[in-house]
Amino acid sequence: MADDTYYMKQALVEAEQAGNRGEVPVGAVVVCRDRIIARAHNLTETLNDVTAHAEMQAITAAENALGAKYLNDCTLYVTVEPCVMCAGAIAWSQLGKLVYGASDEKRGFMKYAPDALHRKTVVLAGVMAEECGQLMTEFFRKRR
Repeated sequence: MADDTYYMKQALVEAEQAGNRGEVPVGAVVVCRDRIIARAHNLTETLNDVTAHAEMQAITAAENALGAKYLNDCTLYVTVEPCVMCAGAIAWSQLGKLVYGASDEKRGFMKYAPDALHRKTVVLAGVMAEECGQLMTEFFRKRR
């Protein structure tokens, strides 16, 4: 059985792929019963779609993999704290657990809508926060 660090490393691989494509480097994986059922990264530039965040892509892929709209038995690992839009999707999918790396003081859901998630969703913040934050910092440093 893998742990939170293992799965966050998998999300970081997705984030690196996003960064290599010129996307903001956010990656996500969905785990169900100790198995990764979905992998995704930001595609907002590629798809010209402001809703194509890593979390949204991962939730859709996981629901398709399970053939269900609810993810009660699943954990979403994402490298950066979800925004309010993604928190809403996480709530509607009734995700069992959310694990994120770096906090997002500017756009994260905890600032604007800390109660947005489903009441049963367990949240674990700060897993590999330094590595996740570093990836974002390096990406934006190169763009300036």
